[in-house]
Amino acid sequence: MSVKKVTVRELIKMKQEGRKIAMLTAYDYATAKILDEAGIDIVLVGDSLSNVFQGNETTLPVTVDEMLYHTKVVAKAVNRAMVVADMPFLSYQVSKKDAVYNAGRFLKEAGAQAVKIEGGRKIAHLVERLVSCGIPVMGHIGLTPQSVHALGGYRLVGREEEEQKTLLEDAKALEKAGCFLIVLEMVPAQLAKRITESVNIPTVGIGAGPHCDGQVLVVNDMLGLTDTNYRFVKRYANLKEEIKNAVLSYIDEVRNGEFPDASHSFN
Repeated sequence: MSVKKVTVRELIKMKQEGRKIAMLTAYDYATAKILDEAGIDIVLVGDSLSNVFQGNETTLPVTVDEMLYHTKVVAKAVNRAMVVADMPFLSYQVSKKDAVYNAGRFLKEAGAQAVKIEGGRKIAHLVERLVSCGIPVMGHIGLTPQSVHALGGYRLVGREEEEQKTLLEDAKALEKAGCFLIVLEMVPAQLAKRITESVNIPTVGIGAGPHCDGQVLVVNDMLGLTDTNYRFVKRYANLKEEIKNAVLSYIDEVRNGEFPDASHSFN
């Protein structure tokens, strides 16, 4: 039976009809398959894999080739959801030529349906160029992790009036440039509401309150696989403890000679 694929048009229609968009990250085949079968709308192969998969302190170290690899295995697992690939640091900031080439690889080689890039008005010209090449672009404003050093750390963005004005203008500029959706990260809830109401494309929040058109979380965080304790993260499971207990049971049975027993052996 054919599955109806989530598309750019479908996501915009969801905003128009008031249906919330659910997005999660994934970095491997097995997790992506579970998310897709559960009915997630968007699977984001986030550059957050630098943190939760590779153990780095920031998203900066992850490379294009590493992102391509993870996007490719995720895309193989997904039938319904839209697969979006994060473009890593310096894969699009250097030149339009680099941006088009690298973004194109995520669609052509890895099987993504769209790419995500960080920034507002300053990268609107890149969005226009990518969109003109037929590459759907998801925007990302507020806390932009690739600019963590310039921002002075991971912090709420948009408390001051000037920052609020900038973010509103950034959102409108990204919409005009052709973005089909904008991620709002670590933005005050009322500002996220204003931004959401000011654009015709969907907004998806992470630490941006309940008024966005959808929400996104890092899957490792929401499953309780990490020790992350951000205020905006809700843990829906505690898989770290469940996995640890399963491993302890396995170790105990192996050492006591209980595993494998007759039912797990060939005669």
